Amino acid sequence: MAWLTNPEIWLAFLTLTVLEVVLGVDNVIFICILASKLPQVLLLDIVFSIDSVITSVGLTPYVPVMVAAILASVAVMLLASKGISAFVNRHPTVKMLALSFLLLIGFTLVAEGTGVHIPKGYVYFAMGFAVFVEWLDLRAGLRGRPVKLHDPYEEA
Repeated sequence: MAWLTNPEIWLAFLTLTVLEVVLGVDNVIFICILASKLPQVLLLDIVFSIDSVITSVGLTPYVPVMVAAILASVAVMLLASKGISAFVNRHPTVKMLALSFLLLIGFTLVAEGTGVHIPKGYVYFAMGFAVFVEWLDLRAGLRGRPVKLHDPYEEA
């Protein structure tokens, strides 16, 4: 029972749960692009969740904490996957953003594999900027009217 008062265990549990949920959302968005039906999403998410298990093993030596964090994140993803799937299917630009992230990460991994180091700050900045632009686009779409650009300047 001493483990209940150990802050290291609780911090590991919270960190792992958050990481598992983030990886799960990533998987759901990618899978929604491939398959639009929820049962396929849940089945494929289970298959793609091996990265979550590897992350858990790398972050804490406590197996019960790993199991609890994975179970908690699976519960969160079961509750959230339908809403995430509906959101992604309603907004095709989010699909394009997710695919561009996959392309960026894949390019970075290939470059790293060939010995070319790309600073992670550049990658994270590009992804953050893209999410910010997408957020602006989604907010503009909430107003119900599309954004109109001015006509180009013409000389008389």
